[in-house]
Amino acid sequence: MTAIIPVYNDRNALELAIPRSVGVLSTISDNFELVIAEDGSNDGSRELTEHYGQQDPRIRLLHSDERLGRGRALNRAITESKGKIVCYYDVDLATDMRHLPELIGAIRSGSDLATGSRLMPESDIKRTGGREIASRTYNFLVRIILRSSVFDHQCGFKAFNKERILPVIPEIQSAHWFWDTELLVRCQRRGFGVKEFPVRWRAGKGTTVKAKDIFEMGSSILRLWWQLHVP
Repeated sequence: MTAIIPVYNDRNALELAIPRSVGVLSTISDNFELVIAEDGSNDGSRELTEHYGQQDPRIRLLHSDERLGRGRALNRAITESKGKIVCYYDVDLATDMRHLPELIGAIRSGSDLATGSRLMPESDIKRTGGREIASRTYNFLVRIILRSSVFDHQCGFKAFNKERILPVIPEIQSAHWFWDTELLVRCQRRGFGVKEFPVRWRAGKGTTVKAKDIFEMGSSILRLWWQLHVP
């Protein structure tokens, strides 16, 4: 099993995320690796990961000298992962790690892809009203325009069967935040089984919605629709 944490200048968050991850992963599997997909950081994230890796060989640094973007960093990490089951989650641990056994368990039970959801009735979330409205609007548009059955596309808490997901990776063109949505949409178009379940989630620091973000959301949805439907 492989767990991936995408990182860009997140040294402070890593100080908690790495030991917390190892502790939880140890309760799920006796054979796992924790891959830190470090994307051109200059704040000591690389050095901190190397320090942890020297103490525990299950912790592996995947470094990039140049900024790839979150999406491309995940593509690379997934492709180079060693586990048959691969998961990833955000370094701020916004999604409660108590859900990790359920996430991995969904793949073990036969789902091709599993994702946490902040927008199901049973979800327990805390974030500002502006972000909540933007998130619900965005996900509604994805469901309508891109014909997705998932409620929450952007929750950074997903797992998948690596063998099934590898053929999809080269098709994903998004380099940044839209990667999660594109992955889910393309997988559903292939008929993959997707398990979505409610999670406890708390917004990380510095997460605000700007006017340009709203424009980018709409543009990304329409761009993917064009890619999928226009030869």
